Amino acid sequence: MNMATLFERYGESAALAVGGLAIGILFGFFAQRSKFCLRAAAIEFWHRKFGEKLSVWLLAFSSAVVGVQLLILTQSLDVSTARQIAARGSLSGALIGGLLFGAGMIMTRGCASRLLILSANGNLRALLSGLIFAVTAQASLSGSLAPLRNAISAWWTVDGGPSRDLLAITGAGHWGGLLFGLVWLAAALFFSVRSGWGLWKWIGGIGAGLMVAAGWGYTYLVSASSFQVVQVQGLTFSGPSAEWLMRVLSSPAPAIGFDFGLLPGVFIGSFIGAWVGKDLKLEGFTDGYGMRRYIAGAILMGFGSMLAGGCAVGAGITGGAIFALTAWIALVGMWAGAGLTDRLLDGKPIGQRMASGRPALTAP
Repeated sequence: MNMATLFERYGESAALAVGGLAIGILFGFFAQRSKFCLRAAAIEFWHRKFGEKLSVWLLAFSSAVVGVQLLILTQSLDVSTARQIAARGSLSGALIGGLLFGAGMIMTRGCASRLLILSANGNLRALLSGLIFAVTAQASLSGSLAPLRNAISAWWTVDGGPSRDLLAITGAGHWGGLLFGLVWLAAALFFSVRSGWGLWKWIGGIGAGLMVAAGWGYTYLVSASSFQVVQVQGLTFSGPSAEWLMRVLSSPAPAIGFDFGLLPGVFIGSFIGAWVGKDLKLEGFTDGYGMRRYIAGAILMGFGSMLAGGCAVGAGITGGAIFALTAWIALVGMWAGAGLTDRLLDGKPIGQRMASGRPALTAP
């Protein structure tokens, strides 16, 4: 059955939702089994450990870049109409939002995608944080926090098109983007070998990155085969989280599309991964300090993601793989915000932190 027949029988919206579900299941499974997490990678980086968590993130990031650039070079993808490139962007929003998001993910022990994955494994801390993240994201998009977001975003803007495309700005082109991805893939393989040969680290890290490329490729395939206007997009979790919140709370619900299937797919894939790896376990809060910290971190992430134009996956990898200028600024902000917050909150030796009543939070 070709795409035209599929659209005629089920419609573009259903096709997008099914594709989002399938890609989400695979991403959730790969991310859960490899313990893919920007927060853990950032901590290793700033502590100069360069171990397994950083290796997994680099494998995912470089695989996404290589996959996306190969799709573009083989004319299987065109991102010129993607929101991260075509629309007017905010440099101030990307930087400040990235800093806030990076701080928040340290406080909640995971970014938006990681919270969803841990929730499927039985982590009630992640579930609460994810709900607060979604509420804050929606408030930042069109609620009480929207005026503040709009004000910060207006400080420093950039036109859409070539001005927002790093490959066009630098003159590197998509061959240069592919070479960049291959160099970082080689670095990721080097760190992976040095930190030990874990099968799921390799499969999961590369698989998660390729699912980012698959998201771009599938939505482009649908858009190219449809007579309707279909947004070309990749994987992100801030917008879909807000969308699902409104789907539950309001009527009429938002239209069905790729994001409709993505979040349930990631949850299902993560649950399957946890079941296979025997990682299913109910976990809750141990004290009031921990709960306050998670709530504050989720609020920072929710506002920061909408300000930055995406979460650690949406801006950091999905937007980074197409070399959107604002996505790269947001990604740098996330790493910087994570390093600074980890130093301020968790920089003391474990003994001092326990003596002060603050738990020694380790990587999830």
